[in-house]
Amino acid sequence: MNVLMINTSPHEKGCTNRALQEVASVLHTWNIDSEILWIGKGPLHGCVDCKYCFKHGSCAFTDDSVNETAKKAVEADALVLGSAVHYASAAGAGSAFLDRLFRVASKQMALKPGAAVVSCRRGGASTTFDQLNKYFTISQMPVVSSTYWNSVHGNTVQEVEQDLEGLQVMRYLGANLAWLLSCIDAGKDSVKKPVPEKRIATNFIR
Repeated sequence: MNVLMINTSPHEKGCTNRALQEVASVLHTWNIDSEILWIGKGPLHGCVDCKYCFKHGSCAFTDDSVNETAKKAVEADALVLGSAVHYASAAGAGSAFLDRLFRVASKQMALKPGAAVVSCRRGGASTTFDQLNKYFTISQMPVVSSTYWNSVHGNTVQEVEQDLEGLQVMRYLGANLAWLLSCIDAGKDSVKKPVPEKRIATNFIR
């Protein structure tokens, strides 16, 4: 089994990465592989609703790693999204990346467990956590929880190391994710998946 972790922070080895590492360390004890993929800090296109992905299964913009990441996400058994907090929400580049990623891959992510991990200096963690979880719930992905909201606090990696409760939350998250993946794996040959209905899309016109 394999878990893809996406670090959308502009800092490759910063606080968000440290939190993801804590989750990964527990997954390793369950013999579950993981990869932390950093999206980089270069400019990123936001979704322009061109609907190219609906016809071609990939994003029209090809000058970043969204399409490559979408393939990895579909192949993975679970997905963890990590983000730093900028103005009480995910950083702009991360939001742009995830909007396009899920536009491409969402329909193929159903029933894969998903978890959000947030790092912040002081505030805004809960709103960012809520934002990231919405990518899962619109994609029919079971959301994995922990003993508290999945966040660590600190402005540096060294400060995150002092957030003992936050790191413990990450370890519980890793264990809960590993347990759920093990249950899914154990039941895949005996438990049928839900049969999807044809989607009904309603526009609310006043």
